[in-house]
Amino acid sequence: MYRNYCEQLQQNRQQEKGQKKETKMSGMSSDEQAKLFAKLNEGKSDSLLKKKLTPELYEKLKDKKTKLGGCLGDCIKSGAMNLNSHVGLYACDPEAYTTFQELFDEVIKAYHKVDKVDHPKLNAGTKEQLEKLQNLDELAPGMIVSTRVRVGRSHVGIPFPPCISDEERKKAFDETKKATEGLKGDLEGKFYDLAGLTKEEKTQLVEDHFLFKDDDDMLRDAGGYKNWPNHRAIFHNPAKTFLIWVNEEDHLRFISMQKGGNIKETYLRLVTAIDELTKRLKFATKDNLGFLTFCPTNLGTAMRASVHIKIPKLSAQKDFKEFCEKLNLQPRGIHGENTESVGGVYDISNKRRLGLTEYDAIMEMQEGVKKIIEKEMSL
Repeated sequence: MYRNYCEQLQQNRQQEKGQKKETKMSGMSSDEQAKLFAKLNEGKSDSLLKKKLTPELYEKLKDKKTKLGGCLGDCIKSGAMNLNSHVGLYACDPEAYTTFQELFDEVIKAYHKVDKVDHPKLNAGTKEQLEKLQNLDELAPGMIVSTRVRVGRSHVGIPFPPCISDEERKKAFDETKKATEGLKGDLEGKFYDLAGLTKEEKTQLVEDHFLFKDDDDMLRDAGGYKNWPNHRAIFHNPAKTFLIWVNEEDHLRFISMQKGGNIKETYLRLVTAIDELTKRLKFATKDNLGFLTFCPTNLGTAMRASVHIKIPKLSAQKDFKEFCEKLNLQPRGIHGENTESVGGVYDISNKRRLGLTEYDAIMEMQEGVKKIIEKEMSL
């Protein structure tokens, strides 16, 4: 039906009264946007973007812009350029979730497997609830290699990678750097500007597995690596248990991590950091969506809690992934998605981020990992 979409669109424009000069959308012309949709529409793809962005919905949304200047083309570019994407949709800025809500809501519901977009208000846990968090080393000494809990956050009023300018990225960089000044206790640390790293600093960050890279094709096509590595940074404490990534994928990633399986200690450190930084920075949120981030897969709590765990027996079972799926957990290789396990060690994390509270998410991860431990020890 839309095989010759670009040509037809051009004919329609020529018939428009006044032959107006083509409107620009956040640096992307309407012709460029139409070509992206045509590529997506005509290509073979199983992405959620392809399934949800019908020609009718495209026509309805194609002329809309956010207050920060983003257009639909900015949101679909990566998915159109990478037809092997699973999701294929990125937000151009926080307002995209409202301006293009009819598309984003459908993708969000499909990915997060919810009937409606209705995320609860933040709840990191009451004092009584937090007492239920555990140190899983007491159940299985040596089985859990490390524990990590991170959240994504976005600055209010600053676009995401598809539309962000170098000046806006610098603003996010500067505001974050100022916010880290004066942090106390185990949150106190050093701010490393990636563009100004010494050879020694770079080597150490690589050895610590802290240094993020510019090597993801889908993120690149979404504008994630523009002006790399300008205004990107890493902040971490001397103990290397608390980190902040600045302008990696999201504006901010707050990370708490440590060796072993003490989920309670790891989580509480992150909660303390979020509470402190919320006093210094303003984060983008939306009713019923929670915290807004660049990718619609990472909304709501925007939290990923994980352990690296040695499970050579369980991971060898044919139903290993299905076992994890039933617990709402996601198994990945130790270097992230689409990587392999090493020595029977897997990264196991909560799969659900939207539709439940922060406390519910950390407890879902903890209780699921306990069942994984029980299963491994029974084999």
